[in-house]
Formats: sequence, C-alpha cells, structure tokens
Amino acid sequence: MIGYYVHHQGRGHLHRAMSICAHIREPVTVLSSLARPADWAEEWIVLPPDTVDSPVDPTAGGRLHWVPLHHAGLRERMGIIAEWIRREEPRLFVSDVSVEAATLARLMGTPVVVAAMRGDRSDEAHRLAYDFSDALLAPWPQSCPEPSWPVHWQAKALYTGSISRYDGRSRRAAPGDGSENSGREVVVMLGGGGTDLAGAQLRNAAEATPGWTWTALGGPGGNWVEDPWPVLCRADVVVTHAGQNAIAECAAARVPTVVIPQDRPHGEQHATARALRAAELATVLDAWPAPGEWPALLEDAAVRQERWELWSPGDGAQQAARLLTGLALGTPERIACGPR
Repeated sequence: MIGYYVHHQGRGHLHRAMSICAHIREPVTVLSSLARPADWAEEWIVLPPDTVDSPVDPTAGGRLHWVPLHHAGLRERMGIIAEWIRREEPRLFVSDVSVEAATLARLMGTPVVVAAMRGDRSDEAHRLAYDFSDALLAPWPQSCPEPSWPVHWQAKALYTGSISRYDGRSRRAAPGDGSENSGREVVVMLGGGGTDLAGAQLRNAAEATPGWTWTALGGPGGNWVEDPWPVLCRADVVVTHAGQNAIAECAAARVPTVVIPQDRPHGEQHATARALRAAELATVLDAWPAPGEWPALLEDAAVRQERWELWSPGDGAQQAARLLTGLALGTPERIACGPR
C-alpha cells in the first residue's frame, strides 16, 4: 500500500500524481483536499481545508510552512492522515507536495518520497523534508540541475524529465475557431494557479499582431479547457508561465513556446525559466512585452528549432512509478538514471 498526498493548489500536482499512479503496481490511496476524479478507481480520502484569514504562528517560528495554531481544519486534516497511516500501515508515503504531511508520515515510521520543486529550497522546512526523504522525484532532466542542491540531495534524486498527462498521446489538432482572419495561432495558457496578467495586456498584444489569432486558455477573458491538448497541438506558438505542469504539457506537444515566469514562493518559476533559457529550449522573457514587441517575438519563436525532447523524454511517469513500486516492495531500483 502506498499513500499519496496531492496538494490542492492549481492542477499540476494532481495531473502528475495521476500520470505516475497509472503505472504503479501497488494499491494507492490518495489523500487530498481536491475532489476525487471521476476516473479514479482506488481509495481517495478528501481532507478538510486548512486555510485561515488571520493565522497565528503559521510557520512555527520559521521551521515549517503552514501549521497555524488552534486551527480545527489543520488538526482534523493531520488526524485523518495519521489515522490512515496507523490503520493501513503503508509501505511508502509520497508527498506532492507538503513538508508537514511528509514530516507526519516520517514521524510515524513510514518511508517518504518527496516531489521536488525548483527554486530556492534552502529554508529550514524544505531542508528537513528533503534531508529525511528516502528519495526525491525531480521532474526535470539531470542535464538541467538545480545549481544550489547539496550533493546528498542529488545522490537520491530520480531525474525523470518532465511528467505530463499527455506523454505518449498522439498529436491531433483541434479545429480552429472559424475566424475569417485566422492566419497563425498563438495560444496563451495560464492554468489554474493564478496569474498577474491583465486582460488589457492580452488585448493589446492581439491588436498589435493582426496576422495572428490569439486563443486564451484560463486567465483574464480566457476559457478554462479541461483537455487543452488538441489546442496546444494546433498552435504555432504557445505563451505560458513557467509552472512545472504547463511546461511539461508544452514539451509533450513539441510546440514552440514563449515562457514568461510568474512570481511564486521560493522563486520556483524563475528557476525553471533560467533552466529553459540555459538549455535553449524556449523563448524566455522576464516580463510581459510591450505590444510593439510581439510581432517580431512571435516570428522568432515560431521558427525556433524544437528541442523539447531534451526536457520531455516521454517516460517520466513510468520511471517514477518504478521507483515508488520498488521502494514499497523493498526492492528499489537504482535511483541514478544518467544524463539526459
């Protein structure tokens, strides 16, 4: 039995977990504040929310990330996880991603695997979880490492390359929007994790590029699409933030991409953007361009030589599942997977 904690922010954690779990050869119970997906056949334990407007000492003096004092939701949430561990005696607990959930599982004597995140993870809470974990899942290629990681984190990291729900899916473009002036299409994918982009910025960019049709998925004025794959496949250029899931989906689609990182805790997206720029895998910008910059920018991005296979080998979920299955069965495969 494997317990798998899935964070509720955005949809990237969920998509990655479902991709990995599809290949695990052991029973898996998911614990999350997210609703159970319709196609999930195994146990799914819904955790109560632990949000609060005026938290009291939420970081325990800087040692953890979110443990507000006297919060009933947090107490109930942790109690449910602890009771499940006590009852089921799981062979492994995966955290994607919560330092507190990982720490609780390890305090109860359960081996832990943590889904690693890019950015500055040198704070005490991250160091605690990364240090005691039995393995770190690093969903990026070993050839694009996090420069600040200590040697002992690198030694227990499985570098899978990006993990996308679309790995292995055939490319089939959706029909266009029927516009008379269709031209080429730029798809703006902003996802469910929040954005600081204003609707006027999108409108001004579209007005400045009359040869392009702009389609927005999420964000201001955009439509939320549960399955953006056909839209990504028909795009000539995708503009997106630097979240792990968004980049994984663009990489799986092998589509020219303009990446504009958003501000996130620990500088996660800016760290991903630096890695993409260094590997010359995408057009990376520091901020949303002025309207007049977009025509040349899109032209240059559209003809960039596609090298996404370096970031997205296509078997990341299978690699992760083999590691988790091996740890649960007591027969872990060698973690190091060599350069990609």
